Amino acid sequence: MKNIKSAGVIGAGVIGSGWIARLLLNGIDVFVFEPSKGAQNNIGKVIRNAERAYKNLLKSSLPKKGRLSFSSSVSDVAKSSELIIEAVPERLSVKQSVYDEIESTASKDLIITSSTSGILPSDLQSEMMHPERLVVAHPFNPVYLLPLVEIVGGKETSKGVINETCNIITNIGMFPLHIKKEIPAFIADRLLESVWREALWLVNDDVATTEEIDDAIRYGFGLRWAQMGLFETYRLAGGDAGMRHFISQFGPCLEWPWTHLMDVPEFTDELIDKVSSQSDQQSGQFSIDELMQKRDDNLVDFLKVLKENRWGAGNALKEFDAALSNSNSKVEFSELDVSQPIVTFSTHIPKEWADYNGHMTESRYLECFSESTTELMAIIGVDKEYIANVGSYFTVETHIQHLDEVLIGESIYSKTQVIYGKNKKLHLFHWLHHDDGRLLATAEHMLIHVDLKTRGASMPSDLVINRMEGIYSAHKKLPKPDGLSRAVGDKV
Repeated sequence: MKNIKSAGVIGAGVIGSGWIARLLLNGIDVFVFEPSKGAQNNIGKVIRNAERAYKNLLKSSLPKKGRLSFSSSVSDVAKSSELIIEAVPERLSVKQSVYDEIESTASKDLIITSSTSGILPSDLQSEMMHPERLVVAHPFNPVYLLPLVEIVGGKETSKGVINETCNIITNIGMFPLHIKKEIPAFIADRLLESVWREALWLVNDDVATTEEIDDAIRYGFGLRWAQMGLFETYRLAGGDAGMRHFISQFGPCLEWPWTHLMDVPEFTDELIDKVSSQSDQQSGQFSIDELMQKRDDNLVDFLKVLKENRWGAGNALKEFDAALSNSNSKVEFSELDVSQPIVTFSTHIPKEWADYNGHMTESRYLECFSESTTELMAIIGVDKEYIANVGSYFTVETHIQHLDEVLIGESIYSKTQVIYGKNKKLHLFHWLHHDDGRLLATAEHMLIHVDLKTRGASMPSDLVINRMEGIYSAHKKLPKPDGLSRAVGDKV
């Protein structure tokens, strides 16, 4: 898959800023062109919101944050970037002028993506020297949390550019939906527009207020849509007979004159005032910043539940988290520094790990040390494949010292020393530290290698023994950790 190290973003409004945050937190350097005043402050706010959300969203650690640079021209951004994301206002002439400036300096291989919500890519690329490089990559707000990106090629877009763009999107934790036929507004916005039109008529005709319409969505079908979409939801409505029964039962009502979809209410001052005043009454007690954070908190929790259930958007999050975990733990054994305790785990404290005071609960300390042990096992060769075919280490004894507290959102890491590593036995000592250096806890684990078929103690493979003894021979020269072999009740 394509891994990029730099990207350019042209236009830093709501969507552009979301792209910037998503890219930066994936370790990608971002070059930005945005001439409006206050852009840097607005981008900074979005990045902080994204960082806040990711602390609760991901179990794995993100890569080192990318560098953010502001450029004085579009051409300067193009010179510095491996990928361009255009997110300027929805005017064809404005977008085409951006492409013209990019192509005046960029190599012909530079991919240009547009965040347009509805302009056809064939129209966007019609004036380009290299139209094959342009593809629509339409995201959804907030870009740093919602995974969907609609990928739409134009008549001249190459298949290679579409595939490469999909790979890039996947690598930053998003879900590329390749729409194979050009159509104005693509898929998602056409669906949203139909609901928006109907909602405006309901307000215009005094059938419902803005709050009542939002309640109908968020208390009802919106919850179903979030996990199953439209057709899978209706499949269930058909019972055991499925979709065919649903259509036969409810299809005739489509002929009833319910909808206003072919008409748009006139945007009179009266309608605008009505919608605006009702919206103020509904949500005016919250600032925009407060609403954005509440939205992000809810999205984080929705996505985490879907991830645990391996469903819908949770699958994209699960794959992204797993990819981060794999990239963090892929250290070649030959390059491992065993002269000191090994860093085996790092994370930030999600809110479900905390008690009512916001402190990490007792059981989560053990979970951290379990992750440390799992990583040490992977380092010596006891990975998923080994466990599936050979055996694993079982913990037979554990001792934990709780020394200090840590709060929601704070970052922690652990280090591990091999106290003994020969034959069937593996004796480990872990330190859990706060990012500020405070020692939070220690753990001592004794493990025995087990054949998972016989469920009895067994010798590890030669590779595992050699790696384990290699680390042990280096670590036994280190000072013995404070608290080693300490019993409950001993003085700290």
